[in-house]
Amino acid sequence: MGMNAAYRGPEDCPSVIPVFPLPGALLFPRGQMPLNIFEPRYLAMIDEALKTDRIIGMVQPDADNDPNATAPKLYRVGCAGRITQFAETGDGRYLITLIGVGRFRIEEELPPIDLFRRCRVSFEPFASDFTARAGETEVDRAGVVKALRDFVDAVHVKVDWRGIEEAPNEALVNALCMMSPFGVREKQALLEAPNLKSRAEVLIALTEIELARSGVGSDSTMQ
Repeated sequence: MGMNAAYRGPEDCPSVIPVFPLPGALLFPRGQMPLNIFEPRYLAMIDEALKTDRIIGMVQPDADNDPNATAPKLYRVGCAGRITQFAETGDGRYLITLIGVGRFRIEEELPPIDLFRRCRVSFEPFASDFTARAGETEVDRAGVVKALRDFVDAVHVKVDWRGIEEAPNEALVNALCMMSPFGVREKQALLEAPNLKSRAEVLIALTEIELARSGVGSDSTMQ
């Protein structure tokens, strides 16, 4: 939390940020995301971020994109993260960790001036993201844990149940969303849920749908 202390609200966040389009990658406020960066354009993006405010916007490419498009359309909602850990490897890669700051809505994509994409964004629609553990008391924790148990039973994976029991509602719901094996559209629905209570409800519903299809692959894991 301390690493993001400078971002107490939407007014503290930059209005123009570099964006990293990555399908299936969800970041939430105060969540952690490790990334292995190796493409030249994203190495350049990290270099630029480290020189400025260390902020990067994680956003999914739109699932309805033309697969042959060179610059795929982006979903309008993403989450900004601040680089809190950085290391270089001997083969030219960057290993970084982002801590989620807050969600944003893309207002417009700016003309490219670098190898990477930039957008003008607004954090105002998600002002509640900047209040840690907002809405935790409204979460159906029992429902979330039951959905997780049903999923674990179906795919036969191990889960740290002690860690689950000790996790606050915000950390629990967001971590399960980030690790979930759902598709791009489903993950976007989790990201765009207006608050923690509705995010938990979407998570439960998606898990129930996936189990009803009885098609959760044996290679899907939440660990």
